[in-house]
Amino acid sequence: MQTCVLIIGAGATGTALARDLSLRGIDCILVEKGDVNAGASGANHGLLHSGARYIVSDPAAAAECHAENRILKQIAPQCIEDTGGLFVAVQGDDEKYIADFPTACQKCGIPVQPLSPDQARDMEPALSEHVIAAFWVDDAAIDPFKLSLDNLSCAQAHGARLLCRHQVTSFEIRGGRIVCTHVRDLNTDKQFFIEAQVVVNAAGAWADIIARCAGAQMQMYYSKGSLMVTQNRIAKRVINRLRMPTDGDILVPGGTVSILGTTSERVASPDFIYPEIHEIDTILDQGSAMIPKLAQTHYIRAYCGVRPLPAGSEITNPARDPDDRAVSRGYELIDHQDQPEQMANFVSITGGKLTTCRLMAEKTADLVCEKLGIQAVCRTRTEPVPDAAEAKWTKPGLAPAAWVRENRCKEPLLCECEMVPESVVKQIADTFAANQQRPDLKAISLRSRIGKGPCQGTFCSMRIMAYLYDQGYINDRYGTDDLRAFLKERWRGRQPLAWNNGLARAELMEAMHCGLFCLEL
Repeated sequence: MQTCVLIIGAGATGTALARDLSLRGIDCILVEKGDVNAGASGANHGLLHSGARYIVSDPAAAAECHAENRILKQIAPQCIEDTGGLFVAVQGDDEKYIADFPTACQKCGIPVQPLSPDQARDMEPALSEHVIAAFWVDDAAIDPFKLSLDNLSCAQAHGARLLCRHQVTSFEIRGGRIVCTHVRDLNTDKQFFIEAQVVVNAAGAWADIIARCAGAQMQMYYSKGSLMVTQNRIAKRVINRLRMPTDGDILVPGGTVSILGTTSERVASPDFIYPEIHEIDTILDQGSAMIPKLAQTHYIRAYCGVRPLPAGSEITNPARDPDDRAVSRGYELIDHQDQPEQMANFVSITGGKLTTCRLMAEKTADLVCEKLGIQAVCRTRTEPVPDAAEAKWTKPGLAPAAWVRENRCKEPLLCECEMVPESVVKQIADTFAANQQRPDLKAISLRSRIGKGPCQGTFCSMRIMAYLYDQGYINDRYGTDDLRAFLKERWRGRQPLAWNNGLARAELMEAMHCGLFCLEL
């Protein structure tokens, strides 16, 4: 295969870059070893930062976040719930930080409005009686899956190509240039190569591994963050603890649920991570100080992701900054021509946040254009992201609304928790079949709401698998293996929450799938 630009990694930045390049008329191929948003882009709060969280620890990142917050609200409103946000302090929090907060926000250009504790509790009744200060900011909730799928759909409409479940295995380098990239199709295990004029490494937490394959060095911290999903929505707005960033101090609404987190723990590898019980305990302790009902709320799942944090020239001792909170949350764009390896057509983009993915893509595309000798202006700053039909089913409440509104009540619901009917699963499965690909449960879950309700796939997984077999989308043992992989991933998020109702539901899943179907997980 040949292309102008090869992008490695289909996370928020990679998909935004594919759209940016495509709108500039530049052909590109996007290669991803898993599926869209397989890394940290699909394992975060879904928070569109106002920037206020970083006003003291990283003012530059704070200003960037706020500028991008305003742009994304303009160009991709279908991905955003413009909730607004509160920063609240409780008794015992640092009073100097509270006093300096509005001035620091204003220095970064972030709108802020002081509230009395009573005003804040009127807006969010779940807040603690011990709140002593509160401010309003323009935080929002964003659906990271829809944003990436919408960006990708736009890119593909302009000619970009996506290769999911394709892994980069090596590079062939001659004369200080990558002349071809060797790729393995994980579906068929076949090897082939792609010739590209420029190769962009947007592999997130795996960016340093890709860089080493090309003979380049990149220092990164792997910072794991764990989060918890409540069964019901706790607040209308984003609620942040008014203090220096630490664990368990953000609650973000996500449709019909709320997401509480996060932690920050350095890990040795971005692979084989899972939310741990001590993290859950910390998140609950810290979160319930500002919202007491979080200590008694039922949680349906925990999950985690790894932040790729640029480390500069060397890795510091974890003892000096054990939670890596002092490391910048800004992004790093590396032109490997200027590095010791002097690779003329290799670029890496890493770090940053979901909120700044468009900006990261713009800066990367500018550098790519410079290398290609192309003068093309970025259009993503002002041109709206189309609301893609194939990405619409990620929105909470849309599937049941359509099911009722279109009077399709006789149609079977394959996922009763999120009320996802058979026709939605068929639409998603058909998009895979049209590309000669087999749909799997994880891919359908990413593009809809299946498996995200209280049963966490216990019932809908087997219903959907039976449907896929009946309709001929899959055959042989493929479905059994896929069902096992899906339930194992769900169990990883349920295991640290296995108490009270959570334990009963986990035992029900085990009884059905292990006891009745003999599916050893």
